Amino acid sequence: MDETRLELGLADAQGDPVAPERMVFADDERIPNSRLATLAFRSRGVSPVLDREAIAERFERLFDANGWRPSWCGGVYDYHHYHSIAHEAFGVLSGWGRLRLGGERGDDLELHTGDALVLPAGTGHCHLEASDDFLLLAAYPQDQRELDLLPADPAEHDAAVARIAQVSRLSRDPLGGDTARWWS
Repeated sequence: MDETRLELGLADAQGDPVAPERMVFADDERIPNSRLATLAFRSRGVSPVLDREAIAERFERLFDANGWRPSWCGGVYDYHHYHSIAHEAFGVLSGWGRLRLGGERGDDLELHTGDALVLPAGTGHCHLEASDDFLLLAAYPQDQRELDLLPADPAEHDAAVARIAQVSRLSRDPLGGDTARWWS
């Protein structure tokens, strides 16, 4: 996997996964968010010989090898939403996009080709703007086969908090790092 991480620009000098930016968002009574950190892994530059399909294949291989099941390619919905029964990972296959994380009063995050993002269950996310070619690969932990899609709604909040508390923690992040380092 070291070679795959290198090609995606997601390896440090020793070949280990790059350290992520970590962000924690407070519960806003509409979106629970998570006490676990959202992880943004910044690519140091994707190999110029890789086209979008090759980048997708590298992300699929990397995610799958680390227990994250690649699921779909596309973008992010343009309304605030979250998932209460699964963590979610994205690999950026092309272009750039700006997301708002953590709900309406959250923080904006710009992602570029080669970046990876891990959203713990409960973390709000919403598409704000993107290049025409912005495309993501989404992946979910192998043991989290189902996915719900919940809007920012106070009526759903308390039941969602209870479900989020039951979501398992993984030993590996989608790049192969020790998740306990980031989610301690």
